[in-house]
Amino acid sequence: MQTLKSWAARTATMAGLCLSAALPAAAQTVYQVPAMSDFSGPFSSIMPMMAGGREAVATWWNAEVGSKMGVKIEVKSYDTRYDAAQTASLWPGVLATKPLVGLSAGGPDTAALQQRLPTDKVVMISGSAANGSGWRPNQWVLTPRPTFVHEITGFIEWYQKTKTPGRPVKVAMFTTEASPSFADMAKGVSAYAKASPNVVNLVEMVFVDVQPTDVTLQLRRVLNAGAEVILVPTNIQQAVAVKRAMQALGKNVPIVHGLQNSPGMLQKLVGSMAAMEGDYEMHGGVITSEEDTEAKRFYDLLVAKHGMKVPWHAITSLGMTQTLLAVRAIEVAAKKHGPDKLSGELIYSTLIETTFPAKDFFGLTGGDLDFSVEAPFPTRDPRINIGQVVGGKLVTVAKGVPVPRLGKW
Repeated sequence: MQTLKSWAARTATMAGLCLSAALPAAAQTVYQVPAMSDFSGPFSSIMPMMAGGREAVATWWNAEVGSKMGVKIEVKSYDTRYDAAQTASLWPGVLATKPLVGLSAGGPDTAALQQRLPTDKVVMISGSAANGSGWRPNQWVLTPRPTFVHEITGFIEWYQKTKTPGRPVKVAMFTTEASPSFADMAKGVSAYAKASPNVVNLVEMVFVDVQPTDVTLQLRRVLNAGAEVILVPTNIQQAVAVKRAMQALGKNVPIVHGLQNSPGMLQKLVGSMAAMEGDYEMHGGVITSEEDTEAKRFYDLLVAKHGMKVPWHAITSLGMTQTLLAVRAIEVAAKKHGPDKLSGELIYSTLIETTFPAKDFFGLTGGDLDFSVEAPFPTRDPRINIGQVVGGKLVTVAKGVPVPRLGKW
C-alpha cells in the first residue's frame, strides 16, 4: 500500500510538472517607447552613452519590475540627427507604432513636436534642462531638471551663502546670442541678478562666439573688475576657451560648468582633470564622480547584470534618469489602471498627478520630482547637486541644494 501511495504521489508530481511546462508564461503587455537620438549629427559622439543608459535601465526594469507586473517596454532609437525637420519627418512613422511614452534627445524634439503631442496623446521625457521659452502651461515634453537658469541661480545662492556670506558674490558669465538656449540663460541670469542685488553682483554678461578661438581679453577684463566666479554653463567649446584663457593669464578663479560641458567631458581637452582644480559642476542630475554613491552602485549593477556597456558619465546619467522617470510613471499607471490598459494620455496624467520620491531614482536626481500643467519641469521644490574638482578628482560637495523661486524672465 505504501509503495502504491509513493507511486501515485510521484505520478501526480510529474503530471503537475508537465502541465506547468505546457502552460504559457504570465501574459505581458508590450509597449513601445521611441527614443529620439542623434547618431549622425552634432552630438553623435556622445549619443551612444545616452542610448546605453536608456537601454540598460529598460532591460533592468523589464527583468526586475515589469515582469512582475505583466508589462514590458521596448525602447527603439530613431536617429533625428538633432534636427527639428528630421524629427518632424520621422514622427508619423513613430506614431504608427502606438508609443506609450517617448524619450527626447533635446531642443529639436521639443521644437518639432511640442505643439502636436497633446493631440497625439504622447508625452515625451527629456534629459536636458528646460528653457524659459518653454515655461508655458500644458506642455507634453517634460524634463526632470528645472530650467538652466534655475540650476545656475541655485549654484549662485549656494556659493554666496557658503563662500561670501554677508555680501553679494561677484560673478561673470560667458555665453552667446547665437544659440536660443544660451541666450535664454543670459536673459534669465541677468533678470535674477537685477532682482537679487544682495546675493549677486553680475560684473558682466560676456557674449562670445559659439566656438570662440580666444577669450583672453574678455576674461582679463572681468577678472580685473573683481569677478570671483566665472560661469560657463553653455557648451564644451566655450568652456575650453575660458579655461585656456585662465591658464594663459596665470589665474585660478573657479569656473562653473553645466552637465553638458562638465569636467568629465573636458578633462582630455584641457590636459587632465587636475587642470580644472577648484572648478565646479552644477545641475539637477547626479555628479558622476567615482565616489561610492547610490547612483554609482546602481550603474555598477546595470553593468554587472543588465548589459550596460557605456562609461559612468554625465551623458550616460541623462539617459538613465529620463528612462527611470518613464518607467516609474508606467509603474504607477499600471497599478492604478491595469497593466494592459495603459495609454499615452494615462502616462501624462500620471506624471502630472504624482510626486515621485527621490528614492525611486537611486540618487540620479536632485530630489523628488513633481509636475503640473503650469510648467514642463518640477516647480514645487526643484533641487540641484554640485561637484568640484578637488585634489585632481571630481567630488560631490553639495546634494539637494534648493533653487530660488523665479518669476518668468
